[in-house]
Amino acid sequence: MKQIQRLIDFLFNPPLAAPRSTLIMRLMVGGVFLSEGILKFVYTNQGVGRFTKLGIPAPELTATFVGTLEIVGGILLMAGLFTRVIAIPFIIEMVVAILTTKIALYLGTSPLPLPPALPKVGFWAVMHETRSDYAQILTSIFLLVAGPGPWSLDALMHRRREATLTSKEQGELHLLPERPSGEPTTAS
Repeated sequence: MKQIQRLIDFLFNPPLAAPRSTLIMRLMVGGVFLSEGILKFVYTNQGVGRFTKLGIPAPELTATFVGTLEIVGGILLMAGLFTRVIAIPFIIEMVVAILTTKIALYLGTSPLPLPPALPKVGFWAVMHETRSDYAQILTSIFLLVAGPGPWSLDALMHRRREATLTSKEQGELHLLPERPSGEPTTAS
């Protein structure tokens, strides 16, 4: 039970010690996920068509789910709300994206169109084509580890919770009987 509580605390009470510049990372990764999610609905070759070519089961359902996750999750990351929670499915998504597209590219068996310029297959083609996947997964891992930073809705909610707790504690001190010296007694 303690481990579950620690996991909940890790996900929903992130540290606020990350630098303010974490906002830039959230805007970058969230913006890319948001735009990629929109593309899955606007262009079928980026959503259902792509998932069908890759042999992903239930491509219509899967593309809709992933597109919705990217749109909602991208907005959440940019706002810095539930940052650690949404980083987890994005890390999983990027691992799946790399495994389903880049291994076939390496082997030269990809059902997707080959890159427009050399290298078209092999190690260097994979290195070139994974640059955005690499940036997305590493930034998501960074946000999972570091948290959203002080300029986020997560941080705003944290500060409000602390202020509420502090005001409740101060209110409880006023309810305690005072000592003859005028200081409140401490509860034992």
